[in-house]
Amino acid sequence: MTLSPTARWTTGWLSAAAWALSFPLFSALAPHRLWGWCAAAGYLGAAAATALGRRRAALAAALLGAVAVPLLWLVLTGQGQSEVTVIERSGRLLLDSGRLYVDRPAHVEEYTPYLPGMALLGIPRALLGGDGSGDGWAVRLLGDARIWCAAALFGCLWAARRLLGGGPGGGPGGGPGGGPGDGPGRLLPVLVASPVVALPLAVSGVDLPLAGLCCLALAAAASGRPVLTGAALAGACALKWTALPAVAVAVALLAVLRGGRPAARCALVAAGGTALLVLPAALLQPAELWRQVFAFPTGRAQVPTPASSPLPGRLLVELGPWGWYLAVGLLLSGGLAVALSLLARPPRTVVAAADRLALGLTLAFLLAPAGRFGYLALPVLLSVWARSVAVPGASRVVTGSFRLRPSDGGRPRERNERPGGHFA
Repeated sequence: MTLSPTARWTTGWLSAAAWALSFPLFSALAPHRLWGWCAAAGYLGAAAATALGRRRAALAAALLGAVAVPLLWLVLTGQGQSEVTVIERSGRLLLDSGRLYVDRPAHVEEYTPYLPGMALLGIPRALLGGDGSGDGWAVRLLGDARIWCAAALFGCLWAARRLLGGGPGGGPGGGPGGGPGDGPGRLLPVLVASPVVALPLAVSGVDLPLAGLCCLALAAAASGRPVLTGAALAGACALKWTALPAVAVAVALLAVLRGGRPAARCALVAAGGTALLVLPAALLQPAELWRQVFAFPTGRAQVPTPASSPLPGRLLVELGPWGWYLAVGLLLSGGLAVALSLLARPPRTVVAAADRLALGLTLAFLLAPAGRFGYLALPVLLSVWARSVAVPGASRVVTGSFRLRPSDGGRPRERNERPGGHFA
């Protein structure tokens, strides 16, 4: 039996509510529990509104309960995961001494497992001079790293949508008057309201800039802009080394769409930009960068990482020293398999590229010696985002001197017309 769209959306909101309720019941982290209560209320309201045929009201309820209320409450009360404090501390250290890492950290809170680009998101707090205790609401709001992580994500998604031809009225496939499910353009606000984005946005925000830059890089590659693609990749690689698979996927997409020279130009810009952002810190604190950015997340530092969800790689590590090497070997084998797939069958659309990157990241997170279930939100976000900007039914095809688009009824679009981006 096939469910109606209303029944599917109602079921989806109820499932999100059940997921949110698991946090107050099982999580030991106060910010997670608060988010769970707020989000569950919002999702239940969204389910009720959907059942009554009020789809816009449903989306508003989900955004209010899962994003706006918990984010503002946690920011204004100074609560959040330790990642927020780590980013803001990096910003202060950068301004005060030019350094990013605490020398010889003794406790897990003193580790900064991020590359230098992440410190830029902590600079607003350092500039405002707030220390988190007794600050006014404006300092808390404008200085909180989560706000700037969210701004980076939404800025990148907006730019990516413009590159791919999505207009402000809902994007390709979605009209301005619909609701969730009325076209791929309507998936984006639903994605923001979903636990995939809403939870990290409210409690930490640390992975959102990386996700946004990866989306921007894929969109720039699909629209044939190698320099912009390389710059977005450099920004992502300067945040976390887990962004490296995005370089291979974006370069492969550019190569199949535009040829070897644009792909090589993209790779050079990505490598040069990453070096420009990372090398100063690497030269100033080489030992700490290795210890905190590479050894700590992989479980090889003196202080154990708190990222210890029972994923396959973590379970292998618990078997003994040989288990760590086996997990790393499987991790490298998975990366090699994805790389070979890019050579054998390179992606030709934004959706295919995002799915390939999501596959690579999923394998990396599953097989890494240390990881969290929450890391898997990034691959989900990439896949859903790609479908939120894609034209349904067909790709935009690049052929010779003109473009064919399904929305044009097959009419050739000359190159001197205003481009709307392409997916071929």
